[in-house]
Amino acid sequence: MKKIIVVAAVFFLCGFLVFAGDIAQYINLGFSDDSRYFMFGQYGISSNETKAFAETYIVDIEKNDFIRNGINKKIFSDDVLPGQDGLGALITVMENSLDSIKKVGINHIATGRVVYLLVNGAKPKENLEFRDFYRGDKYIVTLIQEQFGTGEDISSAFHINLSVTDKNDKTSTYTIGLPNYKRKDVLAYRIKQVVFTPAEDGLVFILEKEISDSDGKSIRYMVETMVF
Repeated sequence: MKKIIVVAAVFFLCGFLVFAGDIAQYINLGFSDDSRYFMFGQYGISSNETKAFAETYIVDIEKNDFIRNGINKKIFSDDVLPGQDGLGALITVMENSLDSIKKVGINHIATGRVVYLLVNGAKPKENLEFRDFYRGDKYIVTLIQEQFGTGEDISSAFHINLSVTDKNDKTSTYTIGLPNYKRKDVLAYRIKQVVFTPAEDGLVFILEKEISDSDGKSIRYMVETMVF
């Protein structure tokens, strides 16, 4: 068993790392008007089937869990032509999510406020620190991940330790995620973005998952959420 402590400070693209698998495109699909729910999606062309795929997710931010019927995903059987990136697959899957979108009132324009974004070519750091000049708070984010097994039996778990110091020097700490939840075939996690809800009462952490599959390594996305 190998234990790794990493704070994401590198946003990597296929130009920086070589993948035999595929890299999904992440998209922020908006918050509900009351900031209770968040929707995101990912899409692309699968390398093993050369087919367009798309997935959408709606998350209850306070519960840090998907709502009922909040997950829609599909791999399409249509042939992929040169220049296609899978965006059409995303639009089609979103049409299948309309009932859930309307139920919680997702506003696709309300995408929140990004306070951290991984930068191309930056070097990894043990601690991710940034200050939110809008609120006056200082944030220290530590992504802790643990890898289990090898080969086809590999899995990994992670959680996020968050420390927030406000303008009055009062510090609050939070643990986000499930430290003991092992995700099969996941090699590593990296924080892609940190986003404030429109109401400024919660955070969404968007994470990249590096996944081992039959074609090599692929990239998929997930989120962890919390309210203050």
